[in-house]
Amino acid sequence: MHMDLSKILAISGKPGLFESVAQTKTGVLVESLVDGKRFPAFAHERISSLAEISVFTVDDDLPLKDVFRKIHEKYEGKQAIDHKAGGNELKAFMLEILPDYDQDRVYTSDIKKIVMWYNLLAEKDMLDFSEEEAAEKAAEENTEKVESEAEETKEADSSAEGEEAAEKA
Repeated sequence: MHMDLSKILAISGKPGLFESVAQTKTGVLVESLVDGKRFPAFAHERISSLAEISVFTVDDDLPLKDVFRKIHEKYEGKQAIDHKAGGNELKAFMLEILPDYDQDRVYTSDIKKIVMWYNLLAEKDMLDFSEEEAAEKAAEENTEKVESEAEETKEADSSAEGEEAAEKA
């Protein structure tokens, strides 16, 4: 199953995550990932797609999807620590997953949400990075191929220059 975080929503004031089911005239019909109940979420509610959320780091912002991938790799696709863990434990977890996260702008409550969301998606088997990993691997192989071809061209050029210099002598 392909993971599309743009259809997974967080709604301010409502616990858990929701999957966008359909558009309505006044908002969106959502289904709770926790209990499967469907209800309308209205445009005036603060609705965020997980695809739009990033985590502050010292240098840049890292998309939530990349943070989830790091947790997924560390925990081998299994659930991470309990989101109800103490503040120090949550901060230590975040430092382990994302050592350069901005400790001044990422609050314990944010880490708690990230862990809770990750665990919910892991429990529902909605974390699938296989397509991305395949695309990344193909991109890496393509880069390596281009680099090796460039190296071969460079070697061919330098040996041709050597031959020209030998002919002139």
